[in-house]
Amino acid sequence: MKKLILASLLISVLLVSGCAGNTVNPDNAANGLQQSPDDSSTAANNSSDGTSPGEEALADPPDLFSSRDFEVDYDESANTVIQLNGDTAVCNSDTVKISGSTVTITDEGTYILSGILNDGMIIVDSEKTDKIRLVLDNVSITSETSAPIYILQADKVFITLAPGSSNTLSNGGTFTAIDGNNIDAVIFSREDLTLNGSGSLKVSSPAGHGIVSKDELTLTGGAYAIDSASHGLEGKDNVCIANAEIGIVSGKDGIHAENSDDATLGFVYIQSGVFDISSGGDGVSASAWMQIDDGTFSIVSGGGSANAEIKTSDFRGSFMGGAPRPGNGSPGGNYPNSAQDGNAEENSTSSKGIKASGNLVINGGSFEIDAADDAVHTNASMDIIGGTFEISTGDDGFHADDTVSIANGAIRITKSYEGIEGLHVKISGGDITIYASDDGINAAGGTDRSGFGGMRGNDRFGGRPGSTSSNGSVDISGGRLYINARGDGIDANGTLAISGGYTVVCGPVRGDTATLDYDISGTITGGTFIGTGASRMAQTFSNSEQGVISVRMGTQPAGTAISLKDSAGNTVIPSYAPELDFEVVILSSPDIVKGETYTLTIGSASRAFVAN
Repeated sequence: MKKLILASLLISVLLVSGCAGNTVNPDNAANGLQQSPDDSSTAANNSSDGTSPGEEALADPPDLFSSRDFEVDYDESANTVIQLNGDTAVCNSDTVKISGSTVTITDEGTYILSGILNDGMIIVDSEKTDKIRLVLDNVSITSETSAPIYILQADKVFITLAPGSSNTLSNGGTFTAIDGNNIDAVIFSREDLTLNGSGSLKVSSPAGHGIVSKDELTLTGGAYAIDSASHGLEGKDNVCIANAEIGIVSGKDGIHAENSDDATLGFVYIQSGVFDISSGGDGVSASAWMQIDDGTFSIVSGGGSANAEIKTSDFRGSFMGGAPRPGNGSPGGNYPNSAQDGNAEENSTSSKGIKASGNLVINGGSFEIDAADDAVHTNASMDIIGGTFEISTGDDGFHADDTVSIANGAIRITKSYEGIEGLHVKISGGDITIYASDDGINAAGGTDRSGFGGMRGNDRFGGRPGSTSSNGSVDISGGRLYINARGDGIDANGTLAISGGYTVVCGPVRGDTATLDYDISGTITGGTFIGTGASRMAQTFSNSEQGVISVRMGTQPAGTAISLKDSAGNTVIPSYAPELDFEVVILSSPDIVKGETYTLTIGSASRAFVAN
């Protein structure tokens, strides 16, 4: 069993009462604490050029958007006009073929459409080298059994929403084959497709997707309201978005890019825009990499965290007599632990907020995510360079199969099973608040034995070799971090290293949980650390370059204030009142010197301890 070695003597004999005047402010990421004067590891001091160490930026916007993608001006008098008239259409150009309610465009040029077309189609079927623009100027097209706009062949097609126009495209509820292509969207394109302009477009697809390109899909303007049974927006090679305002209600993914033939394609790049997505599947999904530079996002996936399946930890349900802990997973599937059951996701509907199979980079933006499964997920590595995040999730707030790196940003996870999970977790900046029903931070290498506790190796304070160890790691070098976890505060299945920042961990009084839980080593060489939690499985730091005070006591009620002063009466750790009951206090700061004596005050009782 892990043992918590005291800085001096146990203070279980202290009679400690709570301090009602020192309540916790959960709206502050550092839980109301004042930053130490010498703590310079704040978000402002962690600038980044948007690249991970040793990696180039994923996307170079000039290579992803052409100048023509942003062109919206046109001269009506110099281009072809198509007037839609109910069951037919009128056009005086021989490049437009009209057969009843089917209008076929056969040559390069700009075509301006207006009016109403009942149970009809606009088909683009031209030379493979042709670039064609369709201007929608107050258009309403319904196709009962196919796509109102079908792009069969061209080089690239641009759909421009005319200024001030309101346009509607809808399918009647079925898709019937008209050729060898599986047409299953209101706008279906086999070629590169760009949508732009300043008008609006409403898309209704009760039996299929909203807008699909079997090549590249680009949006650089316009306001879109998409209601679809399947994906809202889908691109095979990529989906690239700038400036657009997009509202999606979808039965599957809101925005989806997937290329099963080429692993380098199927990526999503978002430069800017406003996104309001309610999806039965993932909010935004890429089979390759994803990069978001800016934008405003409101995402509800899988019905949100309230719709998540009950999830329990792998060991907490029975280990040492603990009762099963209610948790969360994903609707349609049972997720015992994401790192434990690699096939679980394949057998259920994915309902993550933002998901990439490749690397994921977020440089900025505003995100409100309510997800039944992970809020932000990648099967590779993740870099959070900036942005503001309000997250409620049935599983992990941020999850990477490899590395989660957070360099900046304001992150508030109000509900999660685990707050941040990756094989490696690196925090160098940002203002981060985590509320978790299991671990706050979990570095899970190999099988996730979260919550197993006890018998860890290389603990100079008495731990014994454990049944598992791994190459996972948690590295905190900056930022401000507050963790309120009902499981382990920081669980490193491998190593834990703190070298900067201001970290507060508030854990529960449970026999099988710990403020700190590591397999190999837990070191602190800089920054401020304040931790509380249970005593039975407690670990303190195995090595330090600054002083550490670790104290075990009888159970103290939530709201009991903790503070630390040096021998001269100077405040080293300002008053802090944990939100949960506690039996352990672990304190470390650059102002705590090994061998020096400090006065620890808990509630109304004080006692002197020598720092280790």
